[in-house]
Amino acid sequence: MIHTRVNDPLMIMRERPDKPGIAPLDPVLAALYAEPFIIREPSARAVPFIFASPHSGRLYPQAFLNQSQLSPMTLRRSEDAYADELFADVVQLGAPMIAARFPRAYVDPNRAPGELDKTMFHGQITLPLEPAGARVNAGLGVIPRIVRDGAEIYSGKITAGEAAERLSRLHARYHAALSSLVQETRARFGAAVVIDCHSMPSAAGTPNIVLGDRYGTAASPILLRKAEEAFQSRGFAVGRNVPYAGGYTTQLYGEPIKGMHALQIEVNRSLYLDEDRIELAAAFPDIRRRLLSALAELVTIDVEALRPSQRGMRLAAE
Repeated sequence: MIHTRVNDPLMIMRERPDKPGIAPLDPVLAALYAEPFIIREPSARAVPFIFASPHSGRLYPQAFLNQSQLSPMTLRRSEDAYADELFADVVQLGAPMIAARFPRAYVDPNRAPGELDKTMFHGQITLPLEPAGARVNAGLGVIPRIVRDGAEIYSGKITAGEAAERLSRLHARYHAALSSLVQETRARFGAAVVIDCHSMPSAAGTPNIVLGDRYGTAASPILLRKAEEAFQSRGFAVGRNVPYAGGYTTQLYGEPIKGMHALQIEVNRSLYLDEDRIELAAAFPDIRRRLLSALAELVTIDVEALRPSQRGMRLAAE
């Protein structure tokens, strides 16, 4: 079953073209405001896992394409293309999956809302800003300045108001829904595991799978070890934390001491994708089957090992 949440039709209605002085939304942006994400629900939730695909969105508003100096195909190189389809069968395991519909190049839900490069905008940014770190300085903040290959997205500056709009209507609502799934799951099972589903560009020496737990801070080592063994037993070469240790999602939802775990899974795109044409390769069904088999083993982990210990609960309260 597919459900969408946190939809607000008033956000569309208040910008109707019959209202003086308010321009109509383009159809794609209207669709994104109505449904910024999709949640696929299992027939029954059977495991303490939630799967998330933040970077597979592929609906590009025309206004954004007009702002960009890049071709649509070049913009798409920032996507974790079809990661949502690669992991879609996890609902068969009794776990929900949330997938963003908006593209990463437009707003990145795997960045903190304050990771903004203020030099990109006209007007004053009123949102609280994070200290400018390596990602923002490299152009890969929550509203990216560049695509994966390093090309500048915009021909000029965009307004601070537009930045706030993207964050409130897309980024914040995606995380409100994901947070709700986490809290529901933890209330039901006593623990919750967010599996953040990504794909990575192929490169010499890159493993098939990279597991990221922010160097042991976002997930139980038992969970990481079980994931590693499950993928290896299906013939995948697996790495840990290099070159991807996890981003905002694993940082935000990974608090093992509270029974909340987050593990990022990066799949090498060369396994399932024609990277030049951004089209699914012939091997896609087999890779999806092997991934599902590994994840089916992973979700059998003893939930007791994921729940917070009494000592951990005392420490969290202090």
